Amino acid sequence: MTQTFLGFDFGLRRIGIATGQTITGSASPVAVATATDGRPDWSVIDTAVREWAPDALVVGVPLLMDGTEQPVTHRARRFARQLADRYGLLVHEADERLSSAQASRLLADARQSGGRRRTRKGDVDRIAATLILERWLADRMTD
Repeated sequence: MTQTFLGFDFGLRRIGIATGQTITGSASPVAVATATDGRPDWSVIDTAVREWAPDALVVGVPLLMDGTEQPVTHRARRFARQLADRYGLLVHEADERLSSAQASRLLADARQSGGRRRTRKGDVDRIAATLILERWLADRMTD
């Protein structure tokens, strides 16, 4: 049975959103919700949840390289709880270390190989959400 998920790259100014499914384990960028000090524009997230009708949600939780928590870790977990309360869906946490750095590299590589010359605000966040969700799906497929 195919399951659909929405993945989130939580940030204090922007929250990247991606969708993915279990058949291929792939994900695609969907949108970016602006945030004010971590408080999201819920209308963007409401639209994504309505459009994609996910079975569950995945939130990237930022940890330091040694696996310890940092102040934004608690904010991301709070966001995950808010999602669960708002939509009544199961919310999974995913380790998101280096996802933004990897997303930035992918965008830079695309520019160098003739892709879009300019990166827009939110591009890194959407790609990071995609990477978080794909990594989470891959981990589930190997379990």
